[in-house]
Amino acid sequence: MNFIYPATEGLQTESGATEERLRVLVISQHFWPESFRINEVVESLRHQGCDVEVLAGQPNYPQGKIFEGYSAFGFGTETHPSGYLIHRVPVVPRGRGGGIRRIWNYLSFVIFGGLLGPYLTRTKRYDVIFVYAISPILQGLVGAVFRRIKGAAHVIWVQDLWPESLEETGFIKNRWMLAAVERLTGFIYRRADLLLVQSRGFIGKIQAIVGDDVPIAYHPNPGDNPLAESASPESSSLKLPTGFNVVFAGNLGTAQALETVLDAASHIQDPEICIVLVGSGSRSDWLRTQIERRRLSNVVLAGRFPAEMMPRILAQSSALLVTLKRSAAFGLTIPSKIPTYLAAGRPILACLDGEAAEIIREANAGITIPAEDSFGLSEAMVRLKNMPEEARESMGESGREYFKSHFAPAPLARQLIDHFRHARSKLARSRL
Repeated sequence: MNFIYPATEGLQTESGATEERLRVLVISQHFWPESFRINEVVESLRHQGCDVEVLAGQPNYPQGKIFEGYSAFGFGTETHPSGYLIHRVPVVPRGRGGGIRRIWNYLSFVIFGGLLGPYLTRTKRYDVIFVYAISPILQGLVGAVFRRIKGAAHVIWVQDLWPESLEETGFIKNRWMLAAVERLTGFIYRRADLLLVQSRGFIGKIQAIVGDDVPIAYHPNPGDNPLAESASPESSSLKLPTGFNVVFAGNLGTAQALETVLDAASHIQDPEICIVLVGSGSRSDWLRTQIERRRLSNVVLAGRFPAEMMPRILAQSSALLVTLKRSAAFGLTIPSKIPTYLAAGRPILACLDGEAAEIIREANAGITIPAEDSFGLSEAMVRLKNMPEEARESMGESGREYFKSHFAPAPLARQLIDHFRHARSKLARSRL
């Protein structure tokens, strides 16, 4: 029977004895020096006593160019500054994000990860293969190869729903192709010993695909501890303009409903309100053109900044903005920026539907607006700006406390290790 089990905090056996250190191989096409949530998760696992290594591609996100010091066709092992090993395999760079180039980027990691990854790790033994499954889910095929070769438990952490995310972003519209992707997704899921999902809303969708073949458990994305502790606005390289600054931080892509943000900006008459877009993505050029064409003096396209600078940038904000398109699939998604926003201790404007909006309301951390409601978003910005400062500070503090209770990295890392032990036990029982 398919089941959802609760993760516990402890790392000890029933007798009270401490279990051995888990040897974990993280599989993630994107990894440091690229900025992804899995970077912090690896650090947290190591702090909780796991021996962690990573299999990744050559860094090229988001600009689509291979980072300096790396080669698209290079492969080998490097040591992260923190002391753990990163095994790199070749990838076709994303380029400017065209469909064909992106497909080759995805497929190249699957092919070289499955062929060269085992060679790079030929002397290694692992207890758990942990796949960080942002789109595409194809990375799970690499995990399945390692499960067979290494005999380790295979855990997939699902970050995006397939094929729903492909359909909602318009990447694939053909019904026959979407059905084929769903069958492939089911094939990949069934090769796992455990599926983790970043949103409870994913569970029903995935159960419909895998049936009772694989257990599923909820495991949210953590936020960043430094944001919850201290961040000095004065030390940031980006100085926000004087006034009430609403900061959007992260990927500037199709899913983020950026038309809604620009439409909201065009409705705002208060000259003190400024929307600052920090990040980059497939719609960066479109945004730049639209800001100029609409003559939106209250929208600033600030560009992308290193992850270590983001706490100081967010600390300068008057409010933080998160938006998503209106769709059934996105209504089930929790954007990874939400835990980070909560940790920052600033009021949140959430223009989206579903589980993510419910988190903001439950945390009393800001104002929620239905997805793609530009008038509602503009009114919420004005309303928040006109609130007493004490009310805004109370929202920020409530968000920070909610972060500590639900999204702090250390407790979530301990729960993740517990998930690993469950998966490892399940695999061992299946072999008896």
